[in-house]
Amino acid sequence: MTADLPGLSIIKPGFMTLLQDSGRRGVMHQGLACGGPMDRHAWAWANRLVGNPWHTAALEVSFGGFECMAETHLQIAITGADSSLHINGSPQPRWTALNINPGDRLVLGHPASGVRVYLAVEGGFALTSGLGGSNSTLVREGTGGLRGDGSALQAGDHLPCNTVKSHGIQRQMPEQWLPDYTAPLVLDVIMGAQLDRFPSSTLHRFFSSCYTLTPRSDRMGARLSGPVLEHHGVTLISEGISLGAIQVPADGQPIILLQDRQTVGGYPKLGAVTPRSLDALAQRMPGSEIRFRPIALHEAQEQEKRFLAFFQGQ
Repeated sequence: MTADLPGLSIIKPGFMTLLQDSGRRGVMHQGLACGGPMDRHAWAWANRLVGNPWHTAALEVSFGGFECMAETHLQIAITGADSSLHINGSPQPRWTALNINPGDRLVLGHPASGVRVYLAVEGGFALTSGLGGSNSTLVREGTGGLRGDGSALQAGDHLPCNTVKSHGIQRQMPEQWLPDYTAPLVLDVIMGAQLDRFPSSTLHRFFSSCYTLTPRSDRMGARLSGPVLEHHGVTLISEGISLGAIQVPADGQPIILLQDRQTVGGYPKLGAVTPRSLDALAQRMPGSEIRFRPIALHEAQEQEKRFLAFFQGQ
């Protein structure tokens, strides 16, 4: 990290603000989580709007209440949750590139809808690459982030930014593409290899019922409350766990495993929520209602291919 470079000075970090790039790869065999942004869609758009490549780290601000000051001329983009954005007390648009000057103060309010806001800076932050080539913050493991110890940003932190000689064009997301974080949430599910452990009555109950996102949810997993899901057999021998896996523990209440999940587990898995659906889930407050629908594997793969082609092929 080049600490002497100017960048952003953190005044108020809010409830939890983390550095997140696209996550670590090739580390799960070591028992390490991948990390990365909870809402890849909003994170990727923040970087795209300022012309950054895919892996560039951005700030993930949960529940707003964030304030920082620019130490140099920067181009930034704010995406994600519907938090008010003010620069020097003047309201500013989100989902667009903004040029800011030394001494400018940026304030994010608490979101009216959604949970997580993403702040990207043109050129990215000047950070030394961490474990697995990633700076993603994993609080549980004590890795990544500004100090490399998994800690969230704190008041007084200095985030150095890579030097950009001339700022690029001021891109803006087309209005018709803006996500609606208040819309009814239906998550796509790829059926799993342990499907035979769940009776047909359980599967019918799961796909025809409404579940509620509980306050016990975090970056490791989304814990749900709703109709109990019965399954056959005893606990499995622990095995690798994929992103979005729907574990069903003994109490029958499903848990959707997320970016900071453990790498192995022994609960039966009904299936997995698709990555694109996880983006929408990441922006729902506790108490939100959730429904599910099955999706074919090839359809989920096509969704992911289109998503990656759009953001990685810029």
